[in-house]
Amino acid sequence: QVQLVESGGGLVQPGGSLRLSCAASGSIFRLNTMRWYRQAPGKQRELVATITSGRSTNYADSAKGRFTISRDDAKNTVYLQMNSLKPDDTAVYYCNADVQVSSPRTVLYWGQGTQVTVSS
Repeated sequence: QVQLVESGGGLVQPGGSLRLSCAASGSIFRLNTMRWYRQAPGKQRELVATITSGRSTNYADSAKGRFTISRDDAKNTVYLQMNSLKPDDTAVYYCNADVQVSSPRTVLYWGQGTQVTVSS
């Protein structure tokens, strides 16, 4: 079994920054692509950022230039550095990961989410 646990959310003023973390634990053979999603009230969940095992990254247009995704494979952790936050960034942020639990079986796991609120 594998668990993903997000942390780092909270209340921040517009223009502020937050760094989200998502730590994976359990029976992990290898962590492949990892992603951050977000879901605002009344809206569909949207993909924010992606990082592959080779550290290739991709961002939603709303995140480009403000958010940075990174990973530390020694810690089985993915990060999302969010700068210049706007009220529209308010959402529950979720991570997911393609976890290779054995060779060649890969399973998609999700975290439980962390709330980010941008408000003055």
